[in-house]
Amino acid sequence: MSRLLSRRHLAAAAARRSAPLACVSRWLHTPSFATVSPQEISGSSPSEVQNFVQGSWTASANWNWIVDPLNGEKFIKVAEVQGTEIKPFVESLSKCPKHGLHNPLKAPERYLMYGDISAKAAHMLGQPAVSDFFAKLIQRVSPKSYQQALAEVQVSQKFLENFCGDQVRFLARSFAVPGNHLGQRSNGYRWPYGPVAIITPFNFPLEIPLLQVMGALYMGNKPVLKVDSKVSVVMEQMLRLLHDCGLPVEDMDFINSDGFTMNKLLLEANPKMTLFTGSSRVAEKLAADLNGRIKLEDAGFDWKILGPDVQEVDYIAWVCDQDAYACSGQKCSAQSVLFMHKNWSSSGLLEKMKKLSERRKLEDLTIGPVLTVTTEAMTEHMNNLLKIPGSKVLFGGEPLENHSIPKIYGALKPTAVFVPLEEILKSGNFELVTKEIFGPFQVVTEYSEDQLELVLEACERMNAHLTAAVVSNDPLFLQDVLGRSVNGTTYAGIRARTTGAPQNHWFGPAGDPRGAGIGTPEAIKLVWSCHREIIYDIGPVPKNWALPSPT
Repeated sequence: MSRLLSRRHLAAAAARRSAPLACVSRWLHTPSFATVSPQEISGSSPSEVQNFVQGSWTASANWNWIVDPLNGEKFIKVAEVQGTEIKPFVESLSKCPKHGLHNPLKAPERYLMYGDISAKAAHMLGQPAVSDFFAKLIQRVSPKSYQQALAEVQVSQKFLENFCGDQVRFLARSFAVPGNHLGQRSNGYRWPYGPVAIITPFNFPLEIPLLQVMGALYMGNKPVLKVDSKVSVVMEQMLRLLHDCGLPVEDMDFINSDGFTMNKLLLEANPKMTLFTGSSRVAEKLAADLNGRIKLEDAGFDWKILGPDVQEVDYIAWVCDQDAYACSGQKCSAQSVLFMHKNWSSSGLLEKMKKLSERRKLEDLTIGPVLTVTTEAMTEHMNNLLKIPGSKVLFGGEPLENHSIPKIYGALKPTAVFVPLEEILKSGNFELVTKEIFGPFQVVTEYSEDQLELVLEACERMNAHLTAAVVSNDPLFLQDVLGRSVNGTTYAGIRARTTGAPQNHWFGPAGDPRGAGIGTPEAIKLVWSCHREIIYDIGPVPKNWALPSPT
């Protein structure tokens, strides 16, 4: 492998030496593995994204042009595989047996190999030039503030650090239970699925696909990865980094395609497990198509409850602003509805939230393009909410001004709409109010002491149970709300939030047996392995054994 890597580096160096003078500045400011420069991608200097299958980078008969979300220029062309071109990917997955590329009883040295790969990748991703490269590349395709983009890179780097050395093999820790007689014992193992598939969205172009891919590889699976084509250039570059860090080229494939082609690949290749992160509509279709062989981290209409104990108003207002509007609200954990105890009404919280939202500007991408909902769709949803008696716009509600964001994307000022609690719970209204708008949009309501039951009823009726926050330091209030709610990642206490998916705790939904987690050993074992029990019974057979009567 080291000789292969050396040849690859030499070839890359030779390519750079022979590059035209126009490319010199790009190569001087990008890491050695990189084939793009975030600063130079443009309509006049577009980048290309390839596929990777059976150990080779490949193109396609079809190129899909991605438009710059800030100005509408065609600036990235993606080699999207067509339905007639999936055979190499089907064949590649079929080469992986159900027992995986490694497991506790086969090629255990590969657990150590992946600990080494993680160490090298963590070191490389931790270098300022490399982390800056990925943060700026993320900004180019999924516009968010530099701080938000860099945080995504840092979480990814810390995750890799967490699984260095022996930590990968610790994921496959087994157990033994004594049997009924001498020579008998049962052993429980974490067993891979073998060929698997991973489908991830646009909003976290590095963190979500990288953490899920590495989890799959750690446990002995062979994944094929599809990332939303709008942002797949980020993971393409990360895969090149991983190859430089020793990832065997035959261990995973990378495909760009539309949804129809990917669906066809899943049906023909028949992966034993598929991880899908994205919309509930697509999630439910895949669950049916794949006969339930799927793990989901789908949509989140995430709630926050402010308890009766009013304190730290400035801090709470800032967290609410971050939860609802960071990344322009394009987080599956974004604050979708705020249940505010009436004690907060006179605290000035809403006015502080309004002022904080007005600090956000397109120039630093603290507000920016919405990649899956148009301005018209968000405005229409707001107007439908305003038809509910007692509803009103608290702030926002207007399109962004003085921009060149293409009309296929959304551009809306951070928006909050107040809807009375009793109206929310009415039939017809509830479905409208709890419709997830994947943008800078939230619903705010108020409740009194005797209306907590109505708040909990609303939480119970919601279908998505990803994140939630209970903002209170009242232990009895916390105990009551936490004991009667479901969300898989729930923050509790006066500093509670709804967003934030660091590498140090589980992030995923609850209340659904298909629910997937990310980031922690528990998440990796749940999603990327199954339980296998082997019962050893080696004897000896008792000396006085005799043939028993039939039973």
